[in-house]
Amino acid sequence: MKTPADSLPRETMPPRSPANLSVTPGANTSELVPQGWERDVPPGSDGATAELVVRCVIPSVYLVIVTVGLLGNVVLMKIFITNSAMRSVPNIFISNLAAGDLLLLLTCVPVDASRYFFDEWVFGKVGCKLIPAIQLTSVGVSVFTLTALSADRYRAIVNPMDMQTSGAVLWTCLKAGGIWAISVLLAVPEAVFSELARIGSLDNSSFVACIPYPQTDELHPKIHSVLIFLVYFLIPLAIISIYYYHIAKTLIKSAHNLPGEYNEHTKKQMETRKRLAKIVLVFVGCFVFCWFPNHILYMYRSFNYKEIDPSLGHMIVTLVARVLSFSNSCVNPFALYLLSESFRKHFNSQLCCGKKSYGERSASYLLSSSAVHMTSLKSNAKNTVTNSVLLNGQSLKQEIAL
Repeated sequence: MKTPADSLPRETMPPRSPANLSVTPGANTSELVPQGWERDVPPGSDGATAELVVRCVIPSVYLVIVTVGLLGNVVLMKIFITNSAMRSVPNIFISNLAAGDLLLLLTCVPVDASRYFFDEWVFGKVGCKLIPAIQLTSVGVSVFTLTALSADRYRAIVNPMDMQTSGAVLWTCLKAGGIWAISVLLAVPEAVFSELARIGSLDNSSFVACIPYPQTDELHPKIHSVLIFLVYFLIPLAIISIYYYHIAKTLIKSAHNLPGEYNEHTKKQMETRKRLAKIVLVFVGCFVFCWFPNHILYMYRSFNYKEIDPSLGHMIVTLVARVLSFSNSCVNPFALYLLSESFRKHFNSQLCCGKKSYGERSASYLLSSSAVHMTSLKSNAKNTVTNSVLLNGQSLKQEIAL
C-alpha cells in the first residue's frame, strides 16, 4: 500500500548537493521544504561510499519488490477471475486489494526508485499533478478494502442471517467500485495542490522538486501529514479493531452455545468463517506493520522540517520505512498461499500449467456435498429449520472457496 511519508513524490528526488537543504535565495524560513527532501546519504568523508551503496542496493531491492509483487498479485487476480468456484464475496475484496497493490507497484515504486538516478523531479508539471494523486488513490484502495473485508467478516460471523444469498457477488463488485471512486475523490486535493518548486541548498545550487502543498507557511505540512495519518491509517484501523472485537466476542460465545442437532454443520460453518477472518486479520496486521513506520516518519519530518537530520541512523530509518511500505504490496498473495489450502493448490496449478483446474474439482465437490447434505435432511416436521440450514449452507458455499 503507499501513503504519506517517503513513498509520495515530494520525496522522490534527492538534492544535487550532498549538503543539507536550505532556503532558496530571497526566501524566508517558512518556505523551507519538509524533511522528505533531504538527501538519503549522509554528508562527510564517507558520503560518496554511502551514496554508491544506496544507488546500487536500494534500486535492486525495489526491483525485487516489483517483480515479486507483480507475480503474486497478477496470479492471485487471474485465479479469482478465471475460476468460478473462487468468485466469492471475500475473494472479490481480496482481488480489489491486489489491484490497489498493483497500482502502487507500477507507479509509486518506480517513481521513488528514480530519485537514486536523477538529481531532481523529471516527470514535469503534469506528472507532479497526476502521480501523487494516483499513488494516494492506491493507498486508499488498500486501506478501505481492508476495512470492507473486516466489515464483511463481521456480518458473516456476528450477523450470519443477514448474509445475502442472491446477488451477493454483484453487490460486492459495486462496493469495490465505490471504494475506487472514494479513493479517487480523496486524492483530488493532492492533484490540485501539488506543485513544482525550485529548492536551494547550502552550496548555492538548486534543484526542481514536486511538493504536495503550497509553500506559504509552516502549517501546511503539519496539516497534510496529520490528515494522511488519520484518513489512511488511524480511523480505518479503529473501525477494523471494533469489527474484530465483536468477531472475537461472537466466536468465544459460539464455542459454548452450538446447537444440538446441527452441531456438526454449524461447527464446520464457524470454522470456515473463522479461517477467513484470520486471513483478513493477517492482511491487516501486515498493513499496520509495514505502513506505521512510514506514517510516523512523515509526521516527524513535517513537524520538524526546519531541522535537517543528515545522520546515518536517520538515513537507515528512512530507507527501512520505504522498503517496508512497498513490501506490503507483495506480501498478501504469499500470506494467502500459506493460510489457504485452496488458493495454494490453484497457485501451484498456475505455476505448473497443464494440470486439471482445481476450480472444476472444487465446484464438483461443492455440488456433490450439497446434494448429499440435502438428501440427509429431514423434510417433514422441520421445514423451517431445514430452510435455515440450506440458507447458511449457501452462504458457506460462497465462502468455502478460500
